[in-house]
Amino acid sequence: MPQPLTDLVAAVGADAVLTGDATLPYRRDHADGTPVGDPLAVALPSSTEEVAAVVRICAEHALTMVPQGARSGLAGGANAIDGAVLICLERMRRVLELDAVDQVARVEAGVLTIDLARAATDAGLFYPPDPGSWEISTIGGNIATNAGGMRCLKYGVTRDFVRELTAVLADGEIVRVGHRTVKGVAGLDLVGLLVGSEGTLGIVTEATVALLPAPAPSAGLSAAFPSAAAALAAADALVADARRPSVLEFLDAGCIAAIDALIARGDAPGPRLPVAEALLLVQSDAADAVGDVRHYAAIAAAHGATLVETADDPERVDALMDVRRLLHPALRAIRGASLNEDVSVPRSQLPALLEGIAALGEELGITIVTGGHLGDGNLHPTVAYDADDPADVARATRAYLAVIELALRLGGTASGEHGIGSLKLPAIGAELGPRVHEAQRAIKRALDPRGLLNPGRKY
Repeated sequence: MPQPLTDLVAAVGADAVLTGDATLPYRRDHADGTPVGDPLAVALPSSTEEVAAVVRICAEHALTMVPQGARSGLAGGANAIDGAVLICLERMRRVLELDAVDQVARVEAGVLTIDLARAATDAGLFYPPDPGSWEISTIGGNIATNAGGMRCLKYGVTRDFVRELTAVLADGEIVRVGHRTVKGVAGLDLVGLLVGSEGTLGIVTEATVALLPAPAPSAGLSAAFPSAAAALAAADALVADARRPSVLEFLDAGCIAAIDALIARGDAPGPRLPVAEALLLVQSDAADAVGDVRHYAAIAAAHGATLVETADDPERVDALMDVRRLLHPALRAIRGASLNEDVSVPRSQLPALLEGIAALGEELGITIVTGGHLGDGNLHPTVAYDADDPADVARATRAYLAVIELALRLGGTASGEHGIGSLKLPAIGAELGPRVHEAQRAIKRALDPRGLLNPGRKY
């Protein structure tokens, strides 16, 4: 056995070091069309101290490291690299503390988002960030990409709820950054630097996150529209209204058809969707949520909605949101593979973004459908393609990069929450510009001078 593997086994145990074919389930995330290497091993540490031990061994042998959570990402940021050690934190799933007075939870990085949400609920509290993959995504992964979710319109994204982090640096040193307190400006904001860094600056092993008092029971509605323009106009009115929603999601005609087909085939549970050019899913968790939804329904009708269905009990509200969570598997099923965007633009530019995406699809002769977080301008245009057809792969890649270029021209960004990973690296230079790009690389070099942590990602 090579010396690095012997050392890893000594550090974390034989059952926590996988090699050969046993590494196959760990080699890629959910991003189609991204390169995947042949790793030396997968390490499955169970504590911060074991993570640090693994990192020290990798540093001693100059081995590349790829931090992983649940590998639910959509940008190739957790994919294996040739000869690397994949450091997967899936065994670190403890909720270490839940303080109802300070309204914080301290959790290990491998805790599933849904498990933190349920633990908070059991304590009469609330953890708002809710990425679409919340049943399988980990808190560490959410921190790595600064994940958002459907409630981000009202509550913000993961970064807005992170107070403190424990991380292992590239040389194996354990550091703790941030403050448990609500306020804290001593030193630079290293929490903000680590959140969204995609495992390139350190491996986050533990987080203290803020919680809120539990909101009122939610109510919601779905509203079908004869055009995307009508849905956008209704959304503008909803965001501008004093009764601002907690959720405002958008599905275009292609998304509606794909999700409905998935449900019709029995591949997923849920109510059948109406035939429409656009669908809004709207939700309130305010004290008068039912009254809010009646108000939203009137706004939707005034902007031409052809069908409005309301839900004021938890099961029906959850069913509406579960339909939205089917977006990724439904779109992947269209052609067998998909490239999933998460561009963001100023909300005033959403009509131009949707029009431009439609034009690109026609020009390139490829299917591009769009859904996402309409309330904050973070949409998920998705390019469906046949991975076995080289010409289709080439068209999909061109379309994917063209959508990013379009978003940048409209004053937007290449990624709102999925991260850059390896999939969006060709676009990052154009968004950052040479000076800022180099400044970010300089920060990387300061914390990881040998470039061992997740190289070829993010920058």
